[in-house]
Amino acid sequence: MSEKFKAVVIDNKDEKFSRSIQDLDTNSLKDGNVLVKVDYSSLNYKDALILKDGGRIVRKFPFVPGIDFSGTVIESEDSKFKKNDNVICTGFRVGEIFYGGFSQYAKVDSNFLIKNPKEIDSRKSMILGTAGFTALQCSFAIKAREELLLGEKVKDVLVTGATGGVGSIAVMILSKMGYNVNAVTGKKDKNEYLKDLGAKNIIDRKEFEGESKLLEKGMWDGVVDTVGGSALTKIFAQTKPNGIVAACGNAGGIKINTTVMPFIIRGIKLWGIDSSGASLKRREFIWNEASKLLDFNKLKSLTKELSLSELLETYPKLLKGEYFGRAIVNPNK
Repeated sequence: MSEKFKAVVIDNKDEKFSRSIQDLDTNSLKDGNVLVKVDYSSLNYKDALILKDGGRIVRKFPFVPGIDFSGTVIESEDSKFKKNDNVICTGFRVGEIFYGGFSQYAKVDSNFLIKNPKEIDSRKSMILGTAGFTALQCSFAIKAREELLLGEKVKDVLVTGATGGVGSIAVMILSKMGYNVNAVTGKKDKNEYLKDLGAKNIIDRKEFEGESKLLEKGMWDGVVDTVGGSALTKIFAQTKPNGIVAACGNAGGIKINTTVMPFIIRGIKLWGIDSSGASLKRREFIWNEASKLLDFNKLKSLTKELSLSELLETYPKLLKGEYFGRAIVNPNK
């Protein structure tokens, strides 16, 4: 099959970084064994970094970014998928080393794909996207405290970066699981929004700045940290015995200054979340659980649909912290 299509292409020719919408041909898609007509992708923080200057992530140019997508199978060399199957792709370095979803067509390895659960169509899957998938993984890590540690109950949980893509969905999920959610944000005008998602309390992020004691009063049975950096030091010190900290972000920095004390005195667990490398079995489980834990009507009201050109106008706002809510990309708009 040979078909012309539009895609966002980034390039670094003569060390001058550029991004544009270009006409490509499906014959130029060399990776993978399943050709997908893309319905939607989503705009994530990592996408914004890549669109800015490659984010020290993309090394090979020219390149089509977009770390996730949903769509319809057009051709498949693998019997697991047939024409017209609805599929989801997140992770596996798609949009980083393999051409991604900011495109009307994508071709990927069949092992990167799962079929849409019946309750989740293409649009809903990208309203969640990589951010929602990450939030679900974090939330199940917190829930594991009850299941792995002899039934110790989770009551009080903390979510940092609560107005961001991962954080806001985590607030909704953890509230649905029945926990008291404490949301950390620096945006005071979003307090009511967070309470509407299910947060019981709002905490100013300034409370997690500055020096921390080796151990402070234990406050959190579980923590979803989407920020990273110095705030984690205080979070570790405030986590209750046998509490779990699910770490999934580094917008606040990649270094943490801590001691072994919270780990050997209180037995807290640091659970790293790797959304990109999660197994297919785990992916299928998480996507099938999504519809039970999320209010898609509420998420839909917080989602803006972007064309490819609108995507290029919007990503800088995400990097500056000026974009609010979810952004899905419709390459056919």
